[in-house]
Amino acid sequence: MPERLTGRVWKFGDNINTDLMVPGFALRMTADDQVKHLFAANRPDWREQVQQGDIIVGGKNFGTGSSRPGARSLYRAGIRALIAESVNGLFLRNSVNFGLPALQCSGVFDAFQEGDIAEINFTAGTVRNTRSGVVVQGQPLPQMLMDIIDAGGIEPLLRREGYLAPI
Repeated sequence: MPERLTGRVWKFGDNINTDLMVPGFALRMTADDQVKHLFAANRPDWREQVQQGDIIVGGKNFGTGSSRPGARSLYRAGIRALIAESVNGLFLRNSVNFGLPALQCSGVFDAFQEGDIAEINFTAGTVRNTRSGVVVQGQPLPQMLMDIIDAGGIEPLLRREGYLAPI
């Protein structure tokens, strides 16, 4: 994973629940089919607009709720980072485990409009709006978590380290 990542911003507000990301009926589907239903209840056309490399900017408590595979679906849809005012702890770990970096960054929600371009420096924990020039300081992820993300998630890391059998 590069030290810096740049991508188009999609904004989601406070208390975005994993039930909104992956609806209950989709849980019996394959991981590829679950992606087709991301945010279908509140942003039905969103999935068709997302492009590889896009970034989500969220409000407070992003990823609250059950441990549905929302982070996996976001990653499979092309989202390459989540920056939010705060991220639910379970969702943060699930994001890392699926290779999706998730930074907590106070002030990030107000610093962006949907469609802006964000430039993230993961090492420094900074997020810059390329349109306005505003820079907000977040909490960099510890190196141990960055190593998991760099490997593509926990399973690829464990396979590479010899703890899981190759596929």
